[in-house]
Amino acid sequence: MPQFQYRALQANGAMAEGQLEAADRQGAFTQMAGLGLRPVSLAEKAGAAAGNGFALPAALASLSFRQRSIKVSGRELENFTRLLSSLLAAGVPLSRALVILYKESSAPAASAKWKEIHDLVVDGASLADSMGKSPETFPRVYTAMVQAGETGGFLDLVLAQIADFQAREKELRSKVMSAMLYPSILFVLAIGVLIFLLTFFIPRFQGIFKGFGATLPLATQIVIGASTVVRSYGAFVVVGLLIAGVLLRTWFLSEKGRRTWEGLVLRSPVLGPLVAEFAMARFCRMLGTLLGAGVPLVQGLSVARKSIGNQILVDAVSQSIERVQQGGQLGASLAETRGLFPSSVVEMISVAEESGRLDQELVRIANVTEGDLDRELKMAVALMEPMMLFFIAAFIGTIFISMVLPIFTLQDYIK
Repeated sequence: MPQFQYRALQANGAMAEGQLEAADRQGAFTQMAGLGLRPVSLAEKAGAAAGNGFALPAALASLSFRQRSIKVSGRELENFTRLLSSLLAAGVPLSRALVILYKESSAPAASAKWKEIHDLVVDGASLADSMGKSPETFPRVYTAMVQAGETGGFLDLVLAQIADFQAREKELRSKVMSAMLYPSILFVLAIGVLIFLLTFFIPRFQGIFKGFGATLPLATQIVIGASTVVRSYGAFVVVGLLIAGVLLRTWFLSEKGRRTWEGLVLRSPVLGPLVAEFAMARFCRMLGTLLGAGVPLVQGLSVARKSIGNQILVDAVSQSIERVQQGGQLGASLAETRGLFPSSVVEMISVAEESGRLDQELVRIANVTEGDLDRELKMAVALMEPMMLFFIAAFIGTIFISMVLPIFTLQDYIK
């Protein structure tokens, strides 16, 4: 079982360090909560992940929070968020907490970034505005939630939720990336084999076919034409693909491009339901936790909607918030949010709202949805590998068959 090294705050405010064994990071956090510890940092010991089928390099787990100029890893950002939450909950002033963070950070890049945030806060900027100046480190959803927490006076609670989300997303991303590693290797090898066939193998057959002067099948003509294009204009194709990639990336980063892409993802038959389930789980967990801490419903909705991540779904939930502000019930308002809340979930929320246990029901819905999502992801990844193998084999097999077909035709010319 994996071993974890932790640092945490005790009930008296003292810092504690130690080790524990758990199935995963979430299990380690649960154990620490049972011991009355407020997590500051949690790291899996080197070598402990060797037996974990889902182990990945830490760089793959930090895709959402990558920097270009000063790289701050996802693990460092998660530790920063969790420790800042613990310090604020213990009554430490924000500026002093930031000083502790940048002085205790062992990573130079992270220490420099936390000091930059501290200097901006000391100069009078809010924490959210200070973080907003470093979008390569703090995503837009992150800063939006921090801003709502600052405005509502429950910043420590919001930061704790952000840290939990980071831990869950990192674990989920690691599982998906690990499962995709083998199919990705196969895909790269298939591209290499394809380039070899088009540049070295097919030209030899092309000379043989040309010498007989036979009429080639259409499939063979297409393959030979592709080989000619790759050999004659391969460099131009590569440059064109690079330019197209840059343009697509610029478009995706724009507001219009991002909304268009998110809409396409939601309408896709496979990814759409998974994205909606994940967004619903995040929303329900955040809202349930906030309500359990005594945050008013409207204010909790404003914070929770920013955890969804998909702007189209955020807009839909925003309309529900407006209806709640006008005196409507939460369940009835969410029922009009198409594509996010199934009718069964809406009914459960309505019943819980009437019985006065809305916070508990929302957390339970989040737990159930995350369990369902985990099973669906495992099934999707399990199906993806044989499908990729099939399509790769079919593609390469088609090329070979295209080159073999003319051999049967050439027999007539030989006679």
